[in-house]
Amino acid sequence: MKRLIDRLFVTWKDQKGRKPLVIRGARQVGKTYSIEHFGHQYFDSFVKLDFELEKSIHKIFEGDLNVDKLLLQIEAAYEQRILPGKTLLFFDEIQECPRALLALRYFYEHMSELHIIAAGSLLEFALGDIAFPVGRVQFEWLRPLGFMEFLIATGHNHLAENLPHLNTEEAVPSLIHEKLLEQLRYYFLIGGMPEAVAVFTETVSLTEVMKIHKSLAQAYLQDFAKYKKRLDRDCIEHVFGQISRAVGKRIKYTSIYPEKRIEKIKESLHILELCLLIQRVHSSYAQGLPLGVDTSSKVFKTIFLDIGLMQHMCGVQAIHLLNEKNILDVYRGALAEQFIGQEILVYGGSENDRLYYWDRPNKSSSAEIDYLIVREGKIHPVEVKSGNPARLKSMHIFLNEHPYSDKGLVLSERNIKIDQKYHLKFMPLYTQWRTN
Repeated sequence: MKRLIDRLFVTWKDQKGRKPLVIRGARQVGKTYSIEHFGHQYFDSFVKLDFELEKSIHKIFEGDLNVDKLLLQIEAAYEQRILPGKTLLFFDEIQECPRALLALRYFYEHMSELHIIAAGSLLEFALGDIAFPVGRVQFEWLRPLGFMEFLIATGHNHLAENLPHLNTEEAVPSLIHEKLLEQLRYYFLIGGMPEAVAVFTETVSLTEVMKIHKSLAQAYLQDFAKYKKRLDRDCIEHVFGQISRAVGKRIKYTSIYPEKRIEKIKESLHILELCLLIQRVHSSYAQGLPLGVDTSSKVFKTIFLDIGLMQHMCGVQAIHLLNEKNILDVYRGALAEQFIGQEILVYGGSENDRLYYWDRPNKSSSAEIDYLIVREGKIHPVEVKSGNPARLKSMHIFLNEHPYSDKGLVLSERNIKIDQKYHLKFMPLYTQWRTN
């Protein structure tokens, strides 16, 4: 599958001062496939160390981390020359061998001409347990396929080429607009997990896709205890099921699992975050940049890893989603909010790969904005909502209280339209979260 990260790999390969590249992402999002494809396409040779499958190679890193000695041992183990500038060295499932993570520092300092990429599915656990050398590696994310990647993977390249971005001002041609909305409904059901997309492309069967979603959910359940001892399995499995239904809602610990202590629920949420199955949407007052300066750690929402997995776990009926007149009405609008959050993350998040929203708790006049984004040095409020511009109460409150935000973005099934009176720009749900 063609992925957006492919371009990043090529840029990284040729840049000066290149650092070892560490790809972060949840299980089954396509990290290994993308790296292997890049290695075979752009290098004379490709050497892969799988620290999960090949436990014997851990001993290479147990002693001295001198890079020349390490390469000699790797070459001997794989009977293959490793030539800087011609070989891509790939450390897969690197979280299984923390010493290999530490070795990346010395490869950068003493053999920067060697191309090294590392990846790990539960890497967040390892990063919390070791003193990782900041500034010696380059971190990048790989997430489930975004909508544009989905269109390309399913053979709709022409539609992908016509996706608008945030600065697009002309309406999308009507026929293309309708076709994009049609494919968007399929994306809501299939999501961006590569295996689910591949199965749908091969079989054109939503039933087969559902089997993949079920298998993935079960696999994630089996992962929870892998790096955490004395884990309350009952609690985390319950929270895993409930959190998929909580997208778009402010998280209240007691409502997730009333029978459990709050500490247990917090721990379960933390594990889900480390597994990258959920991501927090932080509440920000949006008084200035960066957004993260004035956030509240106690007030947050979450989004799920993937919209396809989410709708599967929530029990959304495919026929209902495909036939619903307005896609924003499906599952109280939570699927649309999940989709927008997921798409924003594809293009770097609200800010620095994180998500933010605005929440003003006020007994007389409460208000909430679904997302905040920072683009070209400006904060923009984002609402996932249809309806009359005059009735977007929270949006008007935000714009009145934050005069430096010159316009609000409203996402729905509507085509592009600018409302000068209310300082709003209406964009279709499928808009790309880049500026050009």
